[in-house]
Amino acid sequence: VRSVLTRFGSSHFGSSFCLRFFLSAALPQPPRCPIGMAPRRTGLASLLAVGALAGGALQALSFVGAGAPATRGQGLVAARVSADYLECQGPAMGDEASYPIEGPEELMCKKAHGTCPSPVQTELKWGCSRETADKICAFNRHYAEHSGYWETTKFLTEADRTQPTTFYDSVTGKPLFRAPVGRSFDAFVQESRAHGWPSFRDEEVIWDDVRCLKNGEAVSLDGTHLGHNLPDGGGNRYCINLVSVAGAPTEGS
Repeated sequence: VRSVLTRFGSSHFGSSFCLRFFLSAALPQPPRCPIGMAPRRTGLASLLAVGALAGGALQALSFVGAGAPATRGQGLVAARVSADYLECQGPAMGDEASYPIEGPEELMCKKAHGTCPSPVQTELKWGCSRETADKICAFNRHYAEHSGYWETTKFLTEADRTQPTTFYDSVTGKPLFRAPVGRSFDAFVQESRAHGWPSFRDEEVIWDDVRCLKNGEAVSLDGTHLGHNLPDGGGNRYCINLVSVAGAPTEGS
C-alpha cells in the first residue's frame, strides 16, 4: 500500500497526502519511534491533530484543483512527509515505551553537592578514583573520564563473565545499568573497548532512575552526570563513565 501511494503521490500532491494520512490510522504501527519524534497522540489530541492535518490536505487539494500543476518535487515531498507520518508514530499509551526516556533540565539543578545531594561514596568498586568520580558526577555536564580509563581499573578482572553485572550510582547506590543483556560479555567488552567507554543499549538501562536530557546527556534522577547517548547504526548507545556507576548498592536500593 505504501509503495503504491508513494508513486501516486509523485503526481497527486494534495490527494496523496490526504489519502495517506487517513489510511495511516488503519495501518499497523511500528514498535518504536526514532529519537526526537513524539509519541502517538491519543484521545482529544488525536482529534486535534486530525483536524489540523486534514485542513492542510484540503488546502492542497484546492490548490491543485484550481489548476496549479503539482510538480514532481512537491509530490515527492508530500510522499516523504506522509511516509514519515506512517512510519514514525510512537507507541500508543500502554505499549512498549520509546527510548531514551527524556527528563527535564531541572534534574541537574544545583543541590547540596554540585548537581548531587551528596559526595560520591567513599569506596568505589573496581578501584575507581573517588576524586575523579566526584568531579565527573557532581560538578560536570560535558566532560568525561579519559578514553580507555575503564580498562585501567579492575573491572575486567573482577566482573562476573557468566551473568550480567549491575552498575550502581556512585553517589546514591541506586541501580542504573545491568549488562550484558541480549549479548555476551565479550560483545559488551568489545563494543566498550572500541568506543573508549562502557557502552550500554536500551535494554541494559534501568529506566527507574535514568533519564536523557534533550541534548543527549544521560543523568540519574538524583542529578548524577553519567555520560551521553550517542546513537549509532545499532540504535541508542549510552556512553557512560565507569566512575559514575561504580557505587555499591545501599539499603533499599
